[in-house]
Amino acid sequence: MSDPAETPNGTATADSTVNSNGDSSHSTPHSRSGWDGKLRVTKQAVLANPEALSDPDYSDEDAPPVDQIEADEDLLDGEDPNSEELDVQHSRITSIPALRLERFPRLRRLCLRQNSIQHVELPEVLIDSLEELELYDNLIKHIDGVSQFTKLKILDLSYNKLKHIKNISTLTKLDHLYFVQNRLSRIEHLEELKDLVYLELGANRIREIEGLETLTKLTSLWLGQNKITELKGLSTLTNLRTLSIQANRLTSLAGIETLPQLTELYFSDNQVTSLEPLHSNTKLEILDFQTNPISSLAGLENLKDLEDLWASNCQIDDFREIERALKDKVKLAEVYFEGNPVQKQSPVLYRNKVRLALPQIVKIDAG
Repeated sequence: MSDPAETPNGTATADSTVNSNGDSSHSTPHSRSGWDGKLRVTKQAVLANPEALSDPDYSDEDAPPVDQIEADEDLLDGEDPNSEELDVQHSRITSIPALRLERFPRLRRLCLRQNSIQHVELPEVLIDSLEELELYDNLIKHIDGVSQFTKLKILDLSYNKLKHIKNISTLTKLDHLYFVQNRLSRIEHLEELKDLVYLELGANRIREIEGLETLTKLTSLWLGQNKITELKGLSTLTNLRTLSIQANRLTSLAGIETLPQLTELYFSDNQVTSLEPLHSNTKLEILDFQTNPISSLAGLENLKDLEDLWASNCQIDDFREIERALKDKVKLAEVYFEGNPVQKQSPVLYRNKVRLALPQIVKIDAG
C-alpha cells in the first residue's frame, strides 16, 4: 500500500485519479499529489459488491454464497509463516477464520480488500503485531473484533455498510482512518483517537461536523459528498493543513477563519456565494471552489501564497476582477476559469485575456 499521506484520499479513494464522469483528464485540475479535487464513487467494475452502492436496501442475503471458496482451499498455502504482510484481494473470501491467520504471528499489514466479509474475526496471536488493516469493499455492517488490536495505526473500512462508528476508541495509536462510502450519519466515538493525522469520511450521510475537538494532530480531513450545511467544530484543529468539504450543502464559508493555517481547501460543488471569509487564510496554496455561484474574487487579496486556483463553472464575468484579485500573486502558476461567463462569452480570446491579466501563469485550464 502506498503511504496514505501521499494520496489525498488515501487507501480509501481508489478513484482519486479516475474520472468516472468521462471527463478528459487533460482539462481537469489536479493538485501536486495528482488529485482532481472531486471525490467520486469508484466505477462499479472496481467493486466486489457494486450492488451495495446502487441499492440502499442491498442485504447480506444478496452476498455471494459461502461455498464460493471450497472448504479445503488454502489461499495462503506456500506463504512464509514469517510474513509481515499479506494481501488477499478480490478472492471471494467470506470468512477471515478460514484463512487461518494464526500461522503468521509476525503479521503487521493485512489487506483483505474487495471480498465478501461480513464479520471482523482476527486471531488473538496478531494483537501485538498488526499495525495496518484494510477491509475496503466488503459487507461489514458492524465494527466488531478490532478493539483489542491496539497496535493498529491504519484502519480502512471504506465501502462497507456501516451506520455507526463504534468499538474503536481503544485504538489510540491510529493515525490514518478511512470510512469512505458507508452509511454514517454522525461523526462519533473518535474523541480518544488523539494521534489521528488523516481522517476520511467522504461519501456518507453526515449532516454536522462534530466530535473532532480532541483530534488536534489532524493534518488532513476529508468530508466530501455528505450533507453538511455549515463549517463548525474545527477551531481546535490547529495542525489541519488540508480540508475537503466538496459536494455538501454549504452556502457560506463562515467559520473558515478559525483555520488560518490551512494550505489546501476544496469546497467545489456547494452553494457558496462569497469568498470574503477567506481573508484570514493567508497560507492557502491550493484553493478549489469550482461549481459554486461565485461572481467576485473579493476575499483573496491577502492570499499571497496561492499556487493553484480552481474556479471552473462559477459566475465570474469580468477579466478586470481576475486581474484585480490575482495579478500580485507571484506564486500563482495554475488557474481554471473554464465554464465561467468570461470564458463562454469570448472562447477564442479567453486564454490570451487571462495571460494578459495574469502574466505569471504557467497553465490555464490545464492547457
